[in-house]
Amino acid sequence: MADEALANAGLHFDDLNKIRVLEPEIQNQTTELKEECKDFVDKIGDFQDIVGGFIDKVDQLAKEVEKEKMKAIGSRNLLKSISKQREAQQQQLQALIAEKKTQLERYRIQYAALQKEEAEQNEFIEQFILNK
Repeated sequence: MADEALANAGLHFDDLNKIRVLEPEIQNQTTELKEECKDFVDKIGDFQDIVGGFIDKVDQLAKEVEKEKMKAIGSRNLLKSISKQREAQQQQLQALIAEKKTQLERYRIQYAALQKEEAEQNEFIEQFILNK
């Protein structure tokens, strides 16, 4: 009866016969919950460490990707530049070929004129020799 009177008043005895405000079963559940919470907090800490490491790795990978991206852009720009240089060089060479063709045609005309003049002079010489 005394135990019931104390229980009604909110006081309880534990296994060591110490007076407690909480019932022993609730006290045990509270202790278990406290331990589970501690384990949960420890696991959350481990998870945060793992996530922190993962974020560091991802950041490092992102930096490497950005670096390679810049290299690729530089290479592409260099390739475009080389392509434009080749086009300009090709145009210069085509202009030079056109100029040389024009010069060749002029030399052919000049050669034909010189051959005609040579033929005329040879004919003049022959006539001059025959007339003597």
